Amino acid sequence: MISGDSPGQSAPNQTRKAGDPAEGSREETLRQPSEAQAISPSDRGLSEDAALAILKRADLSYEALESLCKNSGLLQHRKVRLALVAHPKTPRHVSFPQLRHLYTLDLMQLALIPTVPADVKKVAEETLINRLETVSVGEKLSLAKRASGSVAGALLADKDTRVMRAALENSRLTEVSVVQSLARQGTQAPLVEAVCHHPKWSLRQEVRIALLRNEKTPLAKALEFSRGLSDALLQEILENSPLSANTKDYLLKERKGLTASD
Repeated sequence: MISGDSPGQSAPNQTRKAGDPAEGSREETLRQPSEAQAISPSDRGLSEDAALAILKRADLSYEALESLCKNSGLLQHRKVRLALVAHPKTPRHVSFPQLRHLYTLDLMQLALIPTVPADVKKVAEETLINRLETVSVGEKLSLAKRASGSVAGALLADKDTRVMRAALENSRLTEVSVVQSLARQGTQAPLVEAVCHHPKWSLRQEVRIALLRNEKTPLAKALEFSRGLSDALLQEILENSPLSANTKDYLLKERKGLTASD
């Protein structure tokens, strides 16, 4: 029997071939759990794809995330910046400043990711709302249709009725946001009119009460909404409502007439 190495063992002087998977690349090594913690800010060879793969890991350390943030070359990539801010373990002193550099639609996306911490989502929404005056109508329409409820609520005040109407149809829009929009000083008549005739919002009692407290609500609609309220509640609403005195008198007289006919 010829002596030699057992099967599966390489000879001591055997040279690995170029491209041998056992050798691996720097990027592949960084994907491994044991190495993901050792990201160096000076590793300028780290690619966008490798960084994104690393940021998918839930067990990244504070140090690894800070190191990625210091890699200015990687932060030129919008996907990397977004993934870094969205990571639940990214320190706030890293994520908050980066929010200002995100694109409008990236901010929208960030606020909708379930795993993003609540305080990061809130700052993303505030940043987005503060930016609304400078974004295009096309972007506003996209936001009105797809953004979070807070952003949709802010867009109810937009002067472009297309944007306002799109926001009213946003599935994330809340009753609270609609009521708050109707309670703002200077609420635009097209919004009041749209809510009065909306098949969903015009049926909500709190929205109807808000409309009865808005001076731009048409008399016919005010009359319709008042009929679904008790005498005491209607009296309370009208006492503090900016509706005209004539409208208030008409609503109260109409209520007395209904009561007398019962």
